Amino acid sequence: MTEFEKVIDFNNLYKAYRKAKSGKGYKKSAARFNVMALDGINSLIQQLKDKTYRISDYHEFKVYEPKERIIKTTSFKDKVVQHSLCDNVLLPKLQEVFLYDNCAGQKGKGTLFGLDRLSDQMRAFYGRYEKSGYILKCDISKFFYNISHEQLKDMVDFYFSYDPDICWLINLFIDSTEGKGLPLGNQINQGLALLYLDGMDKLITGELGIEFYGRYMDDFYLIHPSKEYLKYCLEVIAEFLKTLDLTLNEKTQIFPFKNGVNYLGFHTYITSNGRAIRKLKNQNKRNAQRKYLKMAKLVASGRLSKDKFNASYNAWKNHISHGNCYNLSVAMDKRIKEEMNEFKE
Repeated sequence: MTEFEKVIDFNNLYKAYRKAKSGKGYKKSAARFNVMALDGINSLIQQLKDKTYRISDYHEFKVYEPKERIIKTTSFKDKVVQHSLCDNVLLPKLQEVFLYDNCAGQKGKGTLFGLDRLSDQMRAFYGRYEKSGYILKCDISKFFYNISHEQLKDMVDFYFSYDPDICWLINLFIDSTEGKGLPLGNQINQGLALLYLDGMDKLITGELGIEFYGRYMDDFYLIHPSKEYLKYCLEVIAEFLKTLDLTLNEKTQIFPFKNGVNYLGFHTYITSNGRAIRKLKNQNKRNAQRKYLKMAKLVASGRLSKDKFNASYNAWKNHISHGNCYNLSVAMDKRIKEEMNEFKE
């Protein structure tokens, strides 16, 4: 079975349909597809086989947390195809070529994996150099919005040239919007964005020889005993990114290892006895306090159900449980109870 045949296999598309159906949103387009689900899948198979499959117009909306962004989502049928493509071909293949410390959007990885890898690396660095070192923390300016379609398609062709049908399908999604950039909100674009910087990962850990390195999408760090060498690395990385039509933003800087580093919402640092401590970033703490105190007032006034509040608040508490945030959690519980007259855990 070729890679493309895996994507259009009825059982794989049916699994993808079930997965898409269980997700949020897509109620109207899902309902239309559900009326004749089996026929819908067979129709997709035929369209993909004869290359008449086309991607529907995107639905566009804004989100404001953690910052304002434009999200574009595909129709239900396109979501089904993406699930089958990503789960059966794209991500399994890319996981074989990605660096281990490329942490986002892969099975068995995510923010907690990235945070744990950072803690492991900082402890290992401290064991060798104590605190006499530096961290280069990098962030790319408007990463998703500046990805070059042509360069990305060249990368896809390099890894999937053995199956032209897969290249056709992936490139169809890449070209589903005009100009530069990939829409935020597409499953396939998460994997393709990871691929876009794979060459940089290998430059940093290969040619530059950086041992302590990690990346979560466009947020990455390098740890090294020499500040001067990190300055050189920064110059090389900036030049490499120019070839991808990308630039580093003003958050990029070099600072002493002893100061710790902000990464994936937490500030991680090493104590004098070599212990890794992970605290919620101050800005994230303030944002959460604002958000949940406002929601608590809505519950107290009857404009928001306790169930909806609890779902969001408990998810946040689970997130901060990955750090050393016990006192923050207790303090937030107390303030929430004060706002919500009858609120109980």
